[in-house]
Amino acid sequence: MFMKRNLVELPIPTRDGIFLAHYSKKGLAELNFPVGSARRADQWTLRRSVPTKIKKWHRTTETALKKILAGKKSKLPPLDWTGKTEFQKSAWKQMLKISPGKTKSYGEVATAIKNPKAVRAVGGACGANPIPVLVPCHRILAANKKLGGFSGGLDWKRSLLKREGIKFDV
Repeated sequence: MFMKRNLVELPIPTRDGIFLAHYSKKGLAELNFPVGSARRADQWTLRRSVPTKIKKWHRTTETALKKILAGKKSKLPPLDWTGKTEFQKSAWKQMLKISPGKTKSYGEVATAIKNPKAVRAVGGACGANPIPVLVPCHRILAANKKLGGFSGGLDWKRSLLKREGIKFDV
């Protein structure tokens, strides 16, 4: 366990590397992609005990992440979007409705949240998504089925889409 801005940081080892989950008192607040210099999961030392509810959320997060990385749907822990804009939250809630193997365009998300002219803002919400993979911003494509951007990098976006059997234009 590691404390970051009053968040409890816990590792999630996967075949793709170690993701870092950050929990507030309200739920999962952030999920970071693996980086080459990250510590191994067994190097996290418990400085103090992890609250029981965070342990439960972490087990749920770990299961969800592994299922989603395998291209499957999963139950999510409580998500904490404190401090985020209402627009961002509405875009992310819409993304949660997109099933594995399906995509939407930035424009379709903007229309679904009743703000059809906010296409670029939806792209900004995707880029600001603090919980990528679980909040599937990777399933958002440009109108022409091109990739667009991705906070975790386009290699991750390609990989996640391929795992779900999604075809896209490069």
